[in-house]
Amino acid sequence: KEHSMIFAMPSKPGQFSRFDFLEVLPSPLNGIWAILRNNEMLTWPEKIKFAIGLLPAILGGQAYVEAQDGVSVKEWMRKQGIPERVTDEVFIAMSKALNFINPDELSMQCILIALNRFLQEKHGSKMAFLDGNPPERLCMPIVDHIQSLGGEVHLNSRIKSIELNDDSTVKSFLLTNGKVIEGDAYVCAAPVDILKLLLPENWKGVPYFQRLEKLVGVPVINVHIWFDRKLKNTYDHLLFSRSPLLSVYADMSVTCKEYYNPNQSMLELVFAPAEEWISRSDEDIIDATMSELAKLFPDEISADQSKAKIIKYHVVKTPRSVYKTVPNCEPCRPIQRSPIEGFYLSGDYTKQKYLASME
Repeated sequence: KEHSMIFAMPSKPGQFSRFDFLEVLPSPLNGIWAILRNNEMLTWPEKIKFAIGLLPAILGGQAYVEAQDGVSVKEWMRKQGIPERVTDEVFIAMSKALNFINPDELSMQCILIALNRFLQEKHGSKMAFLDGNPPERLCMPIVDHIQSLGGEVHLNSRIKSIELNDDSTVKSFLLTNGKVIEGDAYVCAAPVDILKLLLPENWKGVPYFQRLEKLVGVPVINVHIWFDRKLKNTYDHLLFSRSPLLSVYADMSVTCKEYYNPNQSMLELVFAPAEEWISRSDEDIIDATMSELAKLFPDEISADQSKAKIIKYHVVKTPRSVYKTVPNCEPCRPIQRSPIEGFYLSGDYTKQKYLASME
């Protein structure tokens, strides 16, 4: 998509504010230009105070970024003298987009890693969409590649237990269907919560695995709604809703080739933070979503469906998604080579340069 960040304006229903990154400028000049050109969300005094507050992060480099793991976004902003409105206007939306939680919970290190990426890489903040659904457009090409090299991919083959040799190295994976899988090396790409359930007793006393206890998945809900008409108040882009219940959303009938429809819209939305909603019914979640959408599309959507009507909907609940990046988590993230010979970890919670959900 075009290199922009587009935010809904709660105080001006139906309107949007943009941060446009010029293609002709290198980073970080394109980011500075985008911030300076946006006057709807931050005033000039707020921009100046924000810039001064960020100076230690810019001058201190990676060492400074790593030292901010122990403070939340909200605490860091106050400590740096940055106006609360900067958090309310920009960083609530950014926190929810990065980790599905609010700035009072999110570690500031997470925000600084993202900002660092935007400042160092020209396209670090550029959005992109798959042109179709992930199983066909993302997973199948990977499967095809593995099979072309003689590998095998087994679906619906859940691991029951990790079986060990006498020296505590991996002997095999025992599947729930009774099949035994043996290999030269083993990689666990499961979420951290699943890994903790699978850990053999012999490994639980190893400090490398003990540190995983603090890492837990954050709940998130995805909502898909098909409407009986084409919504006009949208873009061919990812949009930051700046709603108390919704994070980012997109009209997939505009942004994605496979879902393209000139007559009807299909909105896909991230419902976050979701902790208080994960156990609620789909109907409750849809009702709450429609109430928020009525503020984003005041001329086209009403909570009672007297305007745009729902043809169908689908609610996807993930009780434990990416790991929750709260303060003091960084020392708990494991390197990918475990102390167990031939056993490796991968995923967002391991030590690598990407943030949770970006890997």
